[in-house]
Amino acid sequence: MAKTELIILSLSFAMALSFMAVEGYGRMVGGRTEVTDVKTNKEVQELGRFAVEEYNLNHRIRRRGYDGSEGRSGELVFSEVVEAETQVVSGIKYYLKIEATENELRKTFESVVVVKPWLHSKELLHFSPSTQ
Repeated sequence: MAKTELIILSLSFAMALSFMAVEGYGRMVGGRTEVTDVKTNKEVQELGRFAVEEYNLNHRIRRRGYDGSEGRSGELVFSEVVEAETQVVSGIKYYLKIEATENELRKTFESVVVVKPWLHSKELLHFSPSTQ
């Protein structure tokens, strides 16, 4: 009897999670959803700042002769996220269009960040100049 109860409980939990992913948050697992409040969404703006900081860190590490000083030419300064979409994967994947300045020129970049809240982790998967 205990095995049957455990199976029923597991199935109920899986169904509840499926409902939350599809109905509770207005998005289906695997589909992209536009973030409508991008400019006021603190989480999205912080993820944009994180993406720029990670890009700068990775760019510094790849550059030869980096001496650890701040404000080096070629580093990006975060301005704001101007567009964002989310996708439910094994976590939440954020597709961000970010405005940043480089050598006093405002530029637009595309970035992908994956957040796994249960692991307290976020990872920059992609960062490049925007093609649009």
